[in-house]
Amino acid sequence: MAIFLNKDSKVIVQGMTGATGMKHTKLMLADGTNIVGGVNPRKAGTSVDIDGTDIPVFGTVAEAMEKTGANVSVLFVPPAFSKAAVIEAIDAEIPLAVVITEGIAVHDSAAFWAYAQSKGNKTRIIGPNCPGLITPGQSNAGIIPGDITKPGRIGLVSKSGTLTYQMMYELRDIGFSSAVGIGGDPVIGTTHIDALAAFEADPETDLIVMIGEIGGDAEERAADFIKANVTKPVVGYVAGFTAPEGKTMGHAGAIVSGSSGTAQAKKEALEAAGVKVGKTPTETAKLARELLG
Repeated sequence: MAIFLNKDSKVIVQGMTGATGMKHTKLMLADGTNIVGGVNPRKAGTSVDIDGTDIPVFGTVAEAMEKTGANVSVLFVPPAFSKAAVIEAIDAEIPLAVVITEGIAVHDSAAFWAYAQSKGNKTRIIGPNCPGLITPGQSNAGIIPGDITKPGRIGLVSKSGTLTYQMMYELRDIGFSSAVGIGGDPVIGTTHIDALAAFEADPETDLIVMIGEIGGDAEERAADFIKANVTKPVVGYVAGFTAPEGKTMGHAGAIVSGSSGTAQAKKEALEAAGVKVGKTPTETAKLARELLG
């Protein structure tokens, strides 16, 4: 099983013909992702050969969906043009839009998030500023390295891209049902809670690993959700125990104000909900291993 992405997913890449889009399209194809097209209005009607696979380029997301049956879009679009690209995906009602781009203005992210809501949430947004998601052995939509783990029993949801990779590597002998990098910006689409609910409903996910970080109250809200709705064991890690107050650390959303948003406050909220929280990623992986037996 998997959440949000599986072997039947048909993926298009908005911004495929740019340098970053081409690089990661090639890597996604190598991981077995079924990439059926790219989108670039200026190159509509052409095609791109990637390691012997001929991929057509369409003018719009709607045209790509009509011609290929695509149901996932991965966006490698520069920050200034990302809002328009996401809105185009929402207007086309593609079920899943994975926004990899870093540096999108918070105002723009808030605008396309609100737009998706106004259209009835027919498009699930993951990101922005995220590594995407992978269902090992089936499909990879984003920039997560496809060779660091295998299919397995753990579901992973993480704010941090690099910590996603580390946790997948630490637990590579057990493997993952799906791993979702939700991004660390102040405004994101899919949240910890959305992923927790999906993993709780997935019969082949036996344990959930949740990685958070300082700033905001997403982890506290996730703790409340876990307490009320999640029956599977959850292991957590919160990045930023040594972060100084008032300083932005890495992600735009990772800023601490007083006691609100600190790693300690998040750890305490999660532990109160029955989540075992590690002090380091390695300790977190060890806790997961112990729980799975």
